Amino acid sequence: MNNDLCRMVGCDFPLFAFSHCRDVVVAVSKAGGFGVFGAAAYTPEQFEEELAWIDAHIDGAPYGVDVLVPETVDARVTGFSSNAERAAAISAEHKAFTAGLLAQYGVQIPEDQQTRIREGAGITPENGQKLMEVAFRHPIRLIANALGIAPPEMIAEGKKRGIPVAALVGAKEHALRQAAAGVDIIVAQGGEAGGHCGEVSTLVLVPEVVRALKAGGHNIPVLAAGGIMTGGQMAAMMAAGAQGAWCGSVWLCTPEAETSPAFRQKMIEARSRDTVRSKARTGKPARQLKTAWHEAWDDPEGPGTLPMPLMGMVSEPSFAHIEKAVVNGNEQARDLVSYFVGQGVGLVEAERSCRQVVQDFREEFAEAVMGLTATLGD
Repeated sequence: MNNDLCRMVGCDFPLFAFSHCRDVVVAVSKAGGFGVFGAAAYTPEQFEEELAWIDAHIDGAPYGVDVLVPETVDARVTGFSSNAERAAAISAEHKAFTAGLLAQYGVQIPEDQQTRIREGAGITPENGQKLMEVAFRHPIRLIANALGIAPPEMIAEGKKRGIPVAALVGAKEHALRQAAAGVDIIVAQGGEAGGHCGEVSTLVLVPEVVRALKAGGHNIPVLAAGGIMTGGQMAAMMAAGAQGAWCGSVWLCTPEAETSPAFRQKMIEARSRDTVRSKARTGKPARQLKTAWHEAWDDPEGPGTLPMPLMGMVSEPSFAHIEKAVVNGNEQARDLVSYFVGQGVGLVEAERSCRQVVQDFREEFAEAVMGLTATLGD
């Protein structure tokens, strides 16, 4: 495609696939899109293994990585230097609340497994910096950051190596700050998106960011993100000024994804209203499939959610045990199965392979563009 973003990263079609699963990244890049591997769930050692696997299987196709380096840290956790210290700070009340909630659905979690204490894991500035160092040792064509301004080290190293740096934003003011910091690509992510997101809708945010950047004299391409599940939506966002689409949720209902069969079935059954923007998984507002877990943690009568990364240290072991219980035949536990997913989940009708999703996007995009062109007449 005759497109600045395609030329910057070397892909054929500007469909960027964010995923925590290496198989999705490889499949999308080999199909002509651009896979972006999310690093947040990994230790540096695990991340190195995953990227080495991608390098060995992607057949030279371009790919990128997404590394979370939080710009700000909650004052309640600034004094901790290890996950063992962070785990010790989680109150007995929060642990008892978690165990009690799971027990209502027949899910048992041993006391010594209630918090994740694996060192090197979790969303912290120091872990993000280490993951960034690993990423730059591989032939990536893009590195992205969220949860604040891209760190100076990322921008400097990207420019040194000729690797574009992307930043996810949820407001035009954030886009202007990122542009001033020196990033190369802005991902304008609306509130419909799965995972960490803002409150402004994609339909409003994208043209707002495009106009603000232009008015500020910044010639920076914009990717549209949030609720985009079809090629027609992608075409609409490009008509609004974006140069491509950044998608995450659409890949979660593919056989290549890291998601469980139980969650993929819930995606197919879900409506767009079945997601919630909640702090109940990571400690920061993130959109996910709504369950009783979120209702309980967001209830004003409860103990309240913990700050990042403590909330993730509680939630991730819990969701792992929920999934295990479902596999072992606990139908009650199925009600608690959840994952990060956007409001576009209402457009999911069936499982499709990553290659088929890319092909469908191409065809729908072309159909939308030709349809709009036809309305212009001669």
